[in-house]
Amino acid sequence: MDAFSTPFLTGTATGAILLLAALGLSLTFGQMGVINMANGEFLMAGAYATYVTQQVISSTGISVLIAIPVAFVVTGLLGLLLEVSVIQWMYKRPLDTLLATVGVAMVLQQLAKDIFGAQGDPVTPPSWLAGSIPVFGYDWPHRQLFTIVLALVMVGALHAVLKYSSFGRQIRATVQNRELAETMGVSTRNVDRITFFLGSGLAGVGGVAIALSSGTNPTLGTTYIISAFLVVVAGGVGQIKGTIIAAWVVGVATAFLTNWTSGSMAQVITFALVVVFLQIRPQGLFTVRTRALA
Repeated sequence: MDAFSTPFLTGTATGAILLLAALGLSLTFGQMGVINMANGEFLMAGAYATYVTQQVISSTGISVLIAIPVAFVVTGLLGLLLEVSVIQWMYKRPLDTLLATVGVAMVLQQLAKDIFGAQGDPVTPPSWLAGSIPVFGYDWPHRQLFTIVLALVMVGALHAVLKYSSFGRQIRATVQNRELAETMGVSTRNVDRITFFLGSGLAGVGGVAIALSSGTNPTLGTTYIISAFLVVVAGGVGQIKGTIIAAWVVGVATAFLTNWTSGSMAQVITFALVVVFLQIRPQGLFTVRTRALA
């Protein structure tokens, strides 16, 4: 049972991190067709925001809770700056956005190395995340449970914003028919900017979870960005429910494969399996009849 429960539970936690990274990509890619390869560096920025918050606030229990909104705002502003300075000139040119954001990602990595050093810094988890609970013979760390709860809270908050707020209605209107939305008085430029802010902020929250489990590193974003894009495409572009399912499947599959092979080989096999799945079902798990976010 332990041979099954260990990769299943750790993979679920990994899937939660992928979900936080992929939610932002699902928003920006699904609405604006932007391939943002710098989203991984927003994860990294969220991790460093957690580290800096902990240096300012000595109480680890309080600093982690404060780091969540701090990381969201910091990375959200980075995403907004990226949209205003680079992305807004490249809409409907996805290949250009890919190349441009790869360059931005390299700049952010180097900036992190210059400021914090190339080795990365540890983040001390609070005492209430130091223990574990036994599940089917596996001591499941509280940090992994916290990651899952954090991802579920973010999904719930995003769902509420999209479904019940006026801004959510503006997003759905813009996704379905941008020109018609503009004739109804919706400022689609503001919608684009705020959507980029939200998507980037969600990646920053994912960085908090990563910092608690493995600390900070200038290149940690490269570990997750490809898998996050696979999750978005496999789930169905712009389909949040598909993103949730795909993130969990990819996370668990990678964890099981890591038990049988090396970590890098597990990622390669997972990538190949997703590619095969997309050959069979290129639209992803859910068919997108419109470009609406579900």
